[in-house]
Amino acid sequence: MKTIAVRIARKRQEAEGIVSLEIGRIDGAPLPPFAAGSHIDVHIRPGLMRQYSLYNDPGEHRNYRIAVVRDPASRGGSVAIHDELREGDLIEISEPRNHFPLVRARRSLLFAGGIGVTPLLCMAQRLSRIHADFEMHYCTRSPERTAFQELIAGTGLAASVHYHFDNGDERQLLDVREVLGDPDDSTHLYVCGPDGFMAHVLQAARTYGWLPQNIHYEYFGAQPMDTSGDTAFDVVIASSGETVRIPAGKSVVEILRQHDVDIEASCQQGVCGTCVTRVLEGEPEHRDRVLTSEQKAKNDQFTPCCSRSKSPVLVLDL
Repeated sequence: MKTIAVRIARKRQEAEGIVSLEIGRIDGAPLPPFAAGSHIDVHIRPGLMRQYSLYNDPGEHRNYRIAVVRDPASRGGSVAIHDELREGDLIEISEPRNHFPLVRARRSLLFAGGIGVTPLLCMAQRLSRIHADFEMHYCTRSPERTAFQELIAGTGLAASVHYHFDNGDERQLLDVREVLGDPDDSTHLYVCGPDGFMAHVLQAARTYGWLPQNIHYEYFGAQPMDTSGDTAFDVVIASSGETVRIPAGKSVVEILRQHDVDIEASCQQGVCGTCVTRVLEGEPEHRDRVLTSEQKAKNDQFTPCCSRSKSPVLVLDL
């Protein structure tokens, strides 16, 4: 995968436990354009790469901005960004990819939980720029753990953003019935945040009758999965006819690489969509969080970084 060499122009403490990085090309040239909802791969150091959403206005071309919450229970990326990276450091990133795009709608409702605000803040700035009707509900533990309050206040977004703090008065807590209880087919919902927050909002939307095609969401991490019953299966490479055995406990991507079949992959958790591969025969066992229910039902593609097979054999378009 092609990477871009960049310099960390600014590192800033945005809130308790949250830092932001502003990055740009070393020579100051414009970066590739991006749309609201995009994310990039960040090569923090050799062997450590993570994905982060861009939160700045998509109209900006000289820099990208990401924000990272410190999570000691994570796979190491957040702690390394907080503790190791400094202003002036040179790192590499990927070009932006987008699996969480805005769609044209009469009105947009944005629901952000914690650091899930990053792609939604990018959306809010885009919607504000084109004078679109939108409303954002931003839920955090406390004001001290709420990033971007200054940015929101200083960019004309304040009138459209509603804060909800876990430690605040009950009257300001998010009331999903009040916000979602009257579905409107011309309004689209966007949700990003911790699993519990997303489950709460998404379940409410479905309960109140929102159309599935009007609900958009993006997860940060892998779906909890019981793998104790996993068994081996075969993968057939359509171009060569080679059959490769995928044992329990090993991913398709990992084993195929051992057989010199390299599938481009990034997150390794089924949330970024980089590795999506066409399935010609067989029935995948979908374990990703990037394909829609409709896409999964077709069984003509899957994410080999984490998904497996219900059938004894999968024939892949490789």
